[in-house]
Amino acid sequence: MDALLLSRIQFAANISFHILFPTISIALGWWLVFFRWRWVRTRDVRWLMAWRYWTKIFALTFAMGVVSGITMSFQFGTNWPGYMERVGNIAGPLLGYEVLTAFFLEATFLGVMLFGAERVSERVHLLASCLVAFGTSLSAFWILSLNSWMQTPTGFEVIDGEFHVRSWAEVVFNPSFPYRLVHMLLASGLTVSFLLAGATALRVLRGTASPAAPLVMRAALSVAAVLVPLQILAGDAHGLNTLQHQPQKIAAIEGVWHTERGAPLVLFGLPDEATRTTRHAIEIPRVASLILTHDADGEIRGLNEFAGQHPPVAPLFWGFRVMVGVGLLMLAVSWLGWWQLRRVQWQPQRLPRWQLQALRWMGFSGWVATLAGWYVTEIGRQPFIVFGQLLTRDVVASVPASHVALTLTGYLLVYALLLSAYVMVLRYMSEKPLAQPGTPSPEEFVKGHPA
Repeated sequence: MDALLLSRIQFAANISFHILFPTISIALGWWLVFFRWRWVRTRDVRWLMAWRYWTKIFALTFAMGVVSGITMSFQFGTNWPGYMERVGNIAGPLLGYEVLTAFFLEATFLGVMLFGAERVSERVHLLASCLVAFGTSLSAFWILSLNSWMQTPTGFEVIDGEFHVRSWAEVVFNPSFPYRLVHMLLASGLTVSFLLAGATALRVLRGTASPAAPLVMRAALSVAAVLVPLQILAGDAHGLNTLQHQPQKIAAIEGVWHTERGAPLVLFGLPDEATRTTRHAIEIPRVASLILTHDADGEIRGLNEFAGQHPPVAPLFWGFRVMVGVGLLMLAVSWLGWWQLRRVQWQPQRLPRWQLQALRWMGFSGWVATLAGWYVTEIGRQPFIVFGQLLTRDVVASVPASHVALTLTGYLLVYALLLSAYVMVLRYMSEKPLAQPGTPSPEEFVKGHPA
C-alpha cells in the first residue's frame, strides 16, 4: 500500500475512534439535563441517583472525545498538509469557531456541572448543565458544517489554487448541512437511548439495578421508539439531497451500474467492479427508483456515467446495508421493549430474560450504525477531498509509506487498548453491586447530598 492509502486508513482509524465519544456526549448531555430537571421538579431521589451515575459516564466520555480529537487534528499537518494549504481559509475559521464557542462553553461550565452540585444553587447548576449540553450540540454544528461543505461545497472561489470565502452564509449552510446535522443529532439520541437501556438491562441481569432502573428504562425506550421513525424520515430526506448533489454516491450505494428508469432495489448481492455487475443480487423491481425519486419510473444515474470519478462500490454498498439493518433492528427492539415494559407496569425486573439480553446486546448498536453511516459518507466522497473540486491525492504528504505504516500501527494499538478500557469501565460500573453493608438508603442518600 502506498502513502496515500495508508494515510487515508490512518485518518479513518482516528475519526472512527473519535466519533464514538461525541456520538454519546452530544445526547447524553441533554439526558443529564433531563434527569436533573426531573429531580428538581419531583424531588424523587431516583432521578438524582440516575443523574449521578450517568454523570460519571459523561465525564469519562467527554475526556476521551477531547483527547482523540486533538490527535486527529495533528494529522492535518503530518499527513494532509496540502489540505490546509489549499482549503485553510475555510477550514481554519470553522474549526476555530468550534473551539471559541462550543469548546470554551463546555470547558467553562463542565466543572460547575461535575463538581458544583453541592456548591451552587440548583438553578445555577441546572443552567450550567444546559450550557454544557448546548456546547456539545454547538460543537457538532461547526464540525458538521465543515464536513458537509466538503461534500457539497458552495460560497467559495478559487484564486491561485487556494479556496477563498465568497459568502460565509453559503459556506456554513451548504446544501447538505441541514440534513446531515439532523441525521447526526438523531443518531446521537438513538445511541444514548440504547446505551441507557442496555446498561440498565445489564444491571437488572446482574442484580445490581438501582431504584432508578424503572425510570431510566422507561425513558430510554420511549425516546428510542420515537426517534427511530424520525431518523428514517430524516434519512429519506438526506438520500434525496445526496441524489441531487452526489449521484455517484447513490449509484454506488444501490449498486446501479448503468443509468436506468425503474431501477430495482438490491437487498443483497456481491458488487463486482471488474465486471461492473452485482452478482447473486436479490432485487425488488422498481423500488430503488420509488424510494430515491418517489417515482417508480424515476431515473437513477449509473456508475457508467462517472468513469474514474466515483467511489469504491463495495464499502458503500455494504456500509449502507449495515446502517439500515441496525436501524430496523433498533425499531423492532425499541417498540417491542416499550410494549412489553408497559405490560409489566414499567418494572424492568419483570421483563423476560431474553428481552433483557436483547436490550443488553443492543447497548452499543448506535456505534455500529454511526460508524457504518460515516464510512458511507466519507468513502462516498472519494476520489475527492472537496467534492468535485480537489482530489485527495493532491493534498497528501510526501512521506515514505513505511513511516505512515509505523504510526498507523501505533494508533491502532493505542486505540484498541483505550476502547477496551472504556467498555470495561462501563461494564464494571454496571455490574458493581449497589447494596453493600453501610450503603445509605435513598432517603439517607438525599440527606447526605442536599443538592
